[in-house]
Amino acid sequence: MRSRCILLTLSLYLAFALLGCTNKPSTDSSTDASNTNATDTDSTSKESKGARKGGKEARERKEAKEAKEAKHAQEVKREPLVVPAGTAVTVSLGSALGSKLSQAGQTFSGSVAQDVLAGNAVAIPKGATVSGTVTDAKALGKFKGGAVLAVRLDSINLNGVDTPVQATAKTFSEKGKGKRTAVLTGGGAALGGLIGGLAGGGKGAAIGLAAGAGAGAGGSALTGNKEIVLPAESAVSFELSQSLELHQ
Repeated sequence: MRSRCILLTLSLYLAFALLGCTNKPSTDSSTDASNTNATDTDSTSKESKGARKGGKEARERKEAKEAKEAKHAQEVKREPLVVPAGTAVTVSLGSALGSKLSQAGQTFSGSVAQDVLAGNAVAIPKGATVSGTVTDAKALGKFKGGAVLAVRLDSINLNGVDTPVQATAKTFSEKGKGKRTAVLTGGGAALGGLIGGLAGGGKGAAIGLAAGAGAGAGGSALTGNKEIVLPAESAVSFELSQSLELHQ
């Protein structure tokens, strides 16, 4: 009886021992699989991080390039336009001026009658508002020699800003006593002037002082009443005495 108990005990011991040996390789295999999966996961994570980093760097390079191009374009745009001295700026008067109508120191307004170019670009657009000053106005009989009217261009409004300009003043003089013509002078040189009955004073009575300026020395215009009158919308051409630098 005792021998059978010992034999049974040894049998159970051997059975448990064999069971333990059988399960051990399975545990090792599971561990290896876990380690493999972990390695694969780490590798995928690193690749993902590398891809994200590469994408970020690519975006940063693209943004830097675009910013550089935008800055360059802005710098090019900021290059000023230069209107050289001697350029004519033709002004359409906003109101009538005259040797008897006006007074020295009186201001006047008007608009640019045609585009002024700097190279191939429009530096001063047609319609831009201008302001000027009557520098002298003497009616007939106020001084020896006849009537005088002198006007000066002071500024041009560009992009909402009044830009000062330096331009040669225009002087109109009436000889008086038997003379029925007015002579337009600018910078001491006689120029072609008004054409038409300025005495009538209607709109468009003055036909192109700008065109008249190119008509040569000694140009003149009939005044009728011997007083100098520049009706509203008369075109007066001022010549820049200094170059005009305009920032875009």
